[in-house]
Amino acid sequence: MNDTKTALVTGANKGIGFAIAQGLGAIGFTVAVGARDDARREEAVEHLRAAGVDAFGIALDVTSDDSVAAAAAAIEQTAGRLDVLVNNAGISGRTDGGAQDPTTLDLDVVRTVLDTNVFGAVRVTNAMLPLLRRAKSPRIVNMSSNMGSLTLRTGPIMAAYAPSKSMLNSVTAQYARRLADTNVIVNACCPGYVATDFTGFNAPRTPEQGAAIAIRLATLPDDGPRGGFFDDEGVIPW
Repeated sequence: MNDTKTALVTGANKGIGFAIAQGLGAIGFTVAVGARDDARREEAVEHLRAAGVDAFGIALDVTSDDSVAAAAAAIEQTAGRLDVLVNNAGISGRTDGGAQDPTTLDLDVVRTVLDTNVFGAVRVTNAMLPLLRRAKSPRIVNMSSNMGSLTLRTGPIMAAYAPSKSMLNSVTAQYARRLADTNVIVNACCPGYVATDFTGFNAPRTPEQGAAIAIRLATLPDDGPRGGFFDDEGVIPW
């Protein structure tokens, strides 16, 4: 088996996901670009290759069991193992008509957001764990948000999106406990308020700045922290 490390980044065709893929590629990872949209995925792979990154596309809809299983099979065939998984795919959910006001909460919006932001991360993680266990120093990074912090309560009131990140944080802690006696290190992070189409590009941080904490957690030493929630400044309160 070769020594090149392989990373899968979900939702990697744009924004922070693309910046994470680029950053991991720049330090020598082969990057599997997970994305639903075929055209966008191939475009992202071309951009990464043009920047000197060894990248390949993986068709991946995190809300589909079949798609996730097929993605795991494709990575196994291409790389034989997985060293890093970054669960970056996420959606904010509709906000029109009070859909995320808790007093008028649209439960269908909650279901949709949870299906991508939480169930999607679980679906992908569990499908990729057999491949991660073949690596020497496997790392899982869940892209969360400090909007999910029950202590900080940052950002606008979004009663589908914010709780989805609280639950992702809780699930991260459960994985870390379960995998405590293995070499699989799992953490969550917040990229900060980054200018992407997610924020209408109306934010102070670049995707590269947002990606930095994920790249750091993806390359932690074997004695690195487990089951934590971090940003550039350090630990984020739950």
